[in-house]
Amino acid sequence: MTSFTDLIGSITQQGSAHVPEDWRQGRTTYGGLSAALCVAGALRAVEGLPPLRAAQFAFVGPAAGELRIEATVLRRGKSSVFVGVDLLGDDGLATRAILSFGAARPSTLNYRALPAPDAPLPADEKPLFPDARRPQFMTHFEIRRAGGHALVSNAAEPDLLLWIRHNDPGARHGLAGLIALADALPPAAMTMFSAPAPISTITWSIDMLEPELEASGDPEGWHLMQSRGDHVRDGYSTQHMVLWNAKGVAVLAARQTVAVFV
Repeated sequence: MTSFTDLIGSITQQGSAHVPEDWRQGRTTYGGLSAALCVAGALRAVEGLPPLRAAQFAFVGPAAGELRIEATVLRRGKSSVFVGVDLLGDDGLATRAILSFGAARPSTLNYRALPAPDAPLPADEKPLFPDARRPQFMTHFEIRRAGGHALVSNAAEPDLLLWIRHNDPGARHGLAGLIALADALPPAAMTMFSAPAPISTITWSIDMLEPELEASGDPEGWHLMQSRGDHVRDGYSTQHMVLWNAKGVAVLAARQTVAVFV
C-alpha cells in the first residue's frame, strides 16, 4: 500500500510519477488521483498561483504505471491564471485538465445556497464496504452511508449521500487531497443497478466554493458528499455532486459524465 501523501510527494522535479496497483480502478489509475496529479503537477510547475477556483478534467485514456505531468500556463492576468495540464502514460494522453486559479477580490456580494442535508454522524453508521469486495483504490478511503439509496439496489432514482475521508491522515488537508477525495464515490447511477457492472468516468468539472478552507476543517477528515444523477440513458449517466466539510460548509460542487455498462 502506498499512501496518498507518499505518492504525491514522489512526483519528481521533471513531473513524473509512478502509480502502484493499489491506486488502480481496473486497468487505469483511479480518476480522482489522476485529477489530483494534474493539480499537484501544476502547483509544482507554476510559481505564485492564487487559489484554485475551477477545473475541468477529460479522462481520455487509461493511465497506469509511469506517468508524465506536463503543465503549461495558458494565460496569466492580473488576478487569474489558466493552466493546462496533460497526464501522459505509455499509451499517450490519459487525462487533460484545464485549471483556473483566481485571487480573491473585494466584493459587496455574499450568498450561499448549498446547505448540508441532515445526516447521522459517521461514527453512527456502518462502512459502505464492510468486506474486501471493492475497487482497489477504495482501500485508501473510509466511506459510510448517510442517506440516499444503497448501491446495486435497483433503486428507482440515482441518489447517494455518504460520509467519506482519507485513511491517510496526511491527505486530509490540502488541495490535492481534497480533489482526490471528491471523486472517490461510485456514480449515483450504481444505486439503480440490479447487479454489479463496470463504469468509467468520461469528464469531471469542479467548482471550488471555499478555497480558503482547503487546509482547514475537521481534523478527523470527514466530508459529507451527495451525488445525484439527473439523466441516465444510452449507457451514460450525468450527475451533480456537492461536498461539505464536517461543519456543514459546501466546499466543492461538481458535474460528471460517466459511462455505465449495464
